[in-house]
Amino acid sequence: MNLNEIEKRISGDRSSGIKSVVTGSGAVYKLPSELKKLGTKKVFLMADVNTYAVAGEQVETLLSANEIPYTLYIFKEKALTPDEHTVGSAVMHFDTSCDTVLTVGSGVLNDTGKILANVSGAHYAIVATAPSMDGYASASSSMEMDGLKVSLPSKCAELIIGDTDILKTAPLSMLKAGLGDMLAKYISICEWRIGHLITGEYYDEEAAALVREALKKCTDNAEGLLKREDAAIDAVFDGLLLCGVAMSLTGVSRPASGMEHYFSHVWDMRGLEFGTEVELHGIQCAKGTLIARKLYEQVRNIKPDREKALQYGKDFDFTAWCEDLRGFLGKGAESMIAAEAKDGKYDPEKHAARLNVIHENWEQILKIIEEELPKLNELEQLLEHLELTEIKDPSILPMTFKATKDIRDKYVLSRLAWDLGIIEELCKTL
Repeated sequence: MNLNEIEKRISGDRSSGIKSVVTGSGAVYKLPSELKKLGTKKVFLMADVNTYAVAGEQVETLLSANEIPYTLYIFKEKALTPDEHTVGSAVMHFDTSCDTVLTVGSGVLNDTGKILANVSGAHYAIVATAPSMDGYASASSSMEMDGLKVSLPSKCAELIIGDTDILKTAPLSMLKAGLGDMLAKYISICEWRIGHLITGEYYDEEAAALVREALKKCTDNAEGLLKREDAAIDAVFDGLLLCGVAMSLTGVSRPASGMEHYFSHVWDMRGLEFGTEVELHGIQCAKGTLIARKLYEQVRNIKPDREKALQYGKDFDFTAWCEDLRGFLGKGAESMIAAEAKDGKYDPEKHAARLNVIHENWEQILKIIEEELPKLNELEQLLEHLELTEIKDPSILPMTFKATKDIRDKYVLSRLAWDLGIIEELCKTL
């Protein structure tokens, strides 16, 4: 990955903050020399019981052999939760004499390491253990705070090590999760363009083009992923890195996440509140992608009706909706409800103004859907082959869909459906 070229294409003079990315077979052996380039004097080495066995012990040996001092902290839990407890545990065990946080892991460990480096002012480096998510190269951390799934500002990794020999030993579910997170980019880019058209939000075509290129490499190599082929592992990992870089450089999550990610966030919130079953984020994103793609197919067949939409907005009972949301998500709903005071998406005048734009640009919206989304049957076949189509509890899909419009102030399909007054109709197809 040529970071300089990517940074020039996306942002001109802006930098992601990443100083070095080392990938390929045997990449981990370059860790000591790369740490020294960062100016590292002492490492706070962080892993969990799983990742320590996979690569942490090897990293510890490399640090010792190269006379790089370190303090080791291993989380005792086999499955970490991305919440205040995990972050607090990392902070409380942090050795303040260390100037570099080095995480061995992925997902929750990486998000925690980025927060720890941010609050401590330390350098941040990551030895990836699975090509499972796009957060390696981003400057934010996906966490659960006060029952709500939030994206917290954190520190982008300055050094990323992605050793193919380590990555391909990850559980198959994590390999699938990485591809699932990449497949989500179909929806995210589509909705970014639609959001730009309707609300005038910032859009960067160069960032979108790079994500499309990475996505194509992933789908071209999808078959090899199940066989743990190096080319497929590298394609997914590089794609995930590129999406993280795109988010860091543009300053928004749009290049990498849309409504399909919100499906995952809603399911995570229900798991936190009610103990319902939760799967890996990327796997949930893959399933959310398929659901979103099916809903967009329905949107392509409708004809906007301005009067119907205005009447729907007029009849919308926000108080009743808040009670439904509380019943569905528990305490996590409160932050979403409170955000409406700032978002004002249900305001009649704002609604009418968006409708004007939607009606004036309907053909362009349909064109964006056609250009960005894969053929439904091809996506279904791919996800069926990967065994990523089963929904544990289909009965919650209508409420999940409706809840996605309230998670962030981001224009996604559920907001378009609400604006058009067809959200209830779409729910009936789920």
